[in-house]
Amino acid sequence: QAARSTRTIVVSGVPAGVLQDDVMADILTIHFQRSWNNGGDVEEVTYPTRNQGVAYVTFEDQGVVERVLKKDQHLLQDKRLPRPYPLTVTGYNVSSSLTQLMMPP
Repeated sequence: QAARSTRTIVVSGVPAGVLQDDVMADILTIHFQRSWNNGGDVEEVTYPTRNQGVAYVTFEDQGVVERVLKKDQHLLQDKRLPRPYPLTVTGYNVSSSLTQLMMPP
């Protein structure tokens, strides 16, 4: 099984404060499991995180990460949301090192 970090994506643009955190995590899980989002089996969704509007999605298969990252636009849509929300999806390693660069010492 591939290392957890290589099976994880960082999702930003998650609408904060719109729904309860567990409901939002559920919506994110459904979004990234759907085939039309190039998704696959989700192992875990970490939400909320220290960064507002950011979630971590870990897939069971590393191949899913590559497919999800190739999709041009992810639009989070659910009947429980007031409107669709565009999401920014990046690989875990890239964004976690960027976050460290942006953090004040």
